[in-house]
Amino acid sequence: MLCVRDLGKDLRGFALRDVSFDVEDGDYFVLLGPSGVGKTVLLELIAGLTTPDQGKILWDGRDITYERIHRRRMGLVYQDQALFPHMTVQQNIAFGLRPKKMRPAALRARVEELAADVSIGGLLHRYPGTLSGGESQRVALARTLATEPVCLLLDEPLSSMDTQSRSDLQALLRSLHRKGHTVIHVTHENKEAMALASRVAIMENGTITQVGTPDDVFHHPKSEFVARFVGIRNSLKGTLEASENGSPSKFVSGGLTFQVTSDAPTGAGFLAFRSEDVVVSESRCDSGTQNCFQGTIVDLAPARLGAELTIDIGVTVVALVRSGAMKHLHFECGKTVWVSLNATAARYIEK
Repeated sequence: MLCVRDLGKDLRGFALRDVSFDVEDGDYFVLLGPSGVGKTVLLELIAGLTTPDQGKILWDGRDITYERIHRRRMGLVYQDQALFPHMTVQQNIAFGLRPKKMRPAALRARVEELAADVSIGGLLHRYPGTLSGGESQRVALARTLATEPVCLLLDEPLSSMDTQSRSDLQALLRSLHRKGHTVIHVTHENKEAMALASRVAIMENGTITQVGTPDDVFHHPKSEFVARFVGIRNSLKGTLEASENGSPSKFVSGGLTFQVTSDAPTGAGFLAFRSEDVVVSESRCDSGTQNCFQGTIVDLAPARLGAELTIDIGVTVVALVRSGAMKHLHFECGKTVWVSLNATAARYIEK
């Protein structure tokens, strides 16, 4: 188990500060955040490539904060793979086995086993310059696995890959995780985190703002930043007002009143809701829906599952309309429509 406690590092124009989290044995832990928030710095601190100015790093209760790299047994794989260009794939993988001083036959057998684990058995005679990005990343993984790390540290391992290669490598990483490997994976891609993580930590400006399962983080964000970063398109500033006689609370934004379900105290905050939870219709919605507003379509953009409509209802909201509905409804910019949102679909976030 990895425990990071109050970790901090001052760099020129940037500071990692008060970072704390735990990674259980067998976790696939994804550090998710935009570029420049300190994800790679944090990974290098865990690996031992640099030392913190404050805080501790513990592995199974042992303080490894200032321990030498080789004693930590952390396997770091960068996005650029850093393969030795003058060595074949076989020689690159064997490099990680050199400290073991194995007999030639045993060495070859172990290299072939590792190559098979990452599905590159037919590439052992090739040189890195002849490999694709996905193939190179598999070689880098095999070379790192050869050192038998207690934890794999992956820095943007799927960046700059085509869709098929990314999908194939994700399947490989899930397979390694199922075999019991503990993984810490850095990325800025939400879909990547959803496809791989058992737990996710969101990073913002040098610190961690939320940790939880993918369902917790992606569906129950605790801040406006997290809500926007995980792809929740609608985040309205406003004020939560007290409910009366057990009725839903009221959230007021831009002169509009939304019925919401919240036990939070009254005050300023944000109302977040997903574009797929917004229903758009040509006529007024059913009276059973708590929130129903008339508005004008101001933008329409194709989306993977249909189209995203930007609608001005006094505030701007984004709705995802499925392909089937788009075929039967005549939505276009400038058209007046009705927008409805169930009170339970909106999440109030305190400021």
